[in-house]
Amino acid sequence: MSEKLLTFQGGTLVYEGDQPHRVFSWIKEKWRCEAYHYPTLRAWLHETEVKDHVPRWQRLTLKLHDLREPHDYQLAALDAWERAERRGSIVLPTGAGKTFVAIQAVYRAERSALIVAPTIDLLHQWYARLVNAFEIDIGVYYGGEKRVLPITVTTYHSAGDLIVEAGNRFKLVIYDEVHHLPAPSWGETALMSPSPFRLGLTATYPEDYEQTDGRWRVDDLIGSIVFRQRIDELVGSRLAEYRTERVRVSLTESERKAYDADYAIYAGFFRSRQLQKTHGGAWLMELMRLSAFDREARRALLARQRILRLLAGSVGKLAILEKLLREYSHEQILIFTESNDVVYEISRRYLVPALTHETKSAERKHILDGFQAGMYRAIATSKVLNEGVDVPEAKIAIVLGGTSSSREYIQRLGRVLRKSGNRQAVLFEVIVRDTVDEGKAQRRRPRQKGV
Repeated sequence: MSEKLLTFQGGTLVYEGDQPHRVFSWIKEKWRCEAYHYPTLRAWLHETEVKDHVPRWQRLTLKLHDLREPHDYQLAALDAWERAERRGSIVLPTGAGKTFVAIQAVYRAERSALIVAPTIDLLHQWYARLVNAFEIDIGVYYGGEKRVLPITVTTYHSAGDLIVEAGNRFKLVIYDEVHHLPAPSWGETALMSPSPFRLGLTATYPEDYEQTDGRWRVDDLIGSIVFRQRIDELVGSRLAEYRTERVRVSLTESERKAYDADYAIYAGFFRSRQLQKTHGGAWLMELMRLSAFDREARRALLARQRILRLLAGSVGKLAILEKLLREYSHEQILIFTESNDVVYEISRRYLVPALTHETKSAERKHILDGFQAGMYRAIATSKVLNEGVDVPEAKIAIVLGGTSSSREYIQRLGRVLRKSGNRQAVLFEVIVRDTVDEGKAQRRRPRQKGV
């Protein structure tokens, strides 16, 4: 009888021998399956005496130099993950120490680990935290640098290439901000990995509608949620006490006229096609798809974009912003808006730094370092600071609009919830009366208390 063998090739498992397991298919003259099946095949490998050449991960002897003791909820999260055979997602509020929990997971697993982050900024932040925690060389793999070590950090964009090349070198894979994973190309990175240990981290686990219509389900790729902690359960003890204040403003006469005209176009199309009824939470994606070939859909989408620009920079909102900047001149403030144009207008008008996706890495670092050092009293941004970036000194957030999603609301609240003495955090949400701005905020209201 010929020797039976299992190997890892380019994100797949290749079996050589007779009577393959049912997960294999005959592809390119070999028995192949997605590498993520590897954990479920181990019993079969043993029973059928297949030589397993897949694992190339290492046992690590790590010394933890971060001497902080985990909080009780962090220990509970780690214990739950280990009881689930080191598979699954941990959902913790922003500011509750998800990175710290992940570092503890790497330390406990004592095996080669790959950390996948959504942005290059977060990749560098992970790199610094891991170097400080373990005081060893850490690998970095993305467009500008490709160095693979037993503990390596990459981005969602680069993870596919790395896993195809060396996915079997990591027994543990950690997806930071795992709500991004359902995207088709990014979900495939988890599909190509043989890693039996998997950990997802997020403050905002994806909704069901975000995991349908060609998108992956996180449960299938990582494992189910093993631990969840809500903001209100940590406020006061581990996170700053906070309050939210909603400030309503009105449109000027000319703004109202423009709004009503565009809303009639947008709402008329939306109602006639019943997009929310037919596509649920994915209605906007359907509108964008239709706009590529349907003239009325395109007209409705453009009307919607004009509405959002008008609401983002309305006269009333900017007047309230000016008032709040004066009232809290002694505090450091984060200003969020949905429009890059409004970010730059605020920056010019009030002489505060602007952070958008167009801001270069060096300038972004200078701004954040200067903000933390007290050089700048405020930062205006769109979505750049929604995820991950540590801004520990900010205790005031001003959100110019109710058009952000529940996820963005939670992320922005989290930016000011890191505990600093007994200081209270405040999130001001400025919305326009009798518009989609107000409607979005009202629909989100029941979810705020227990996010």
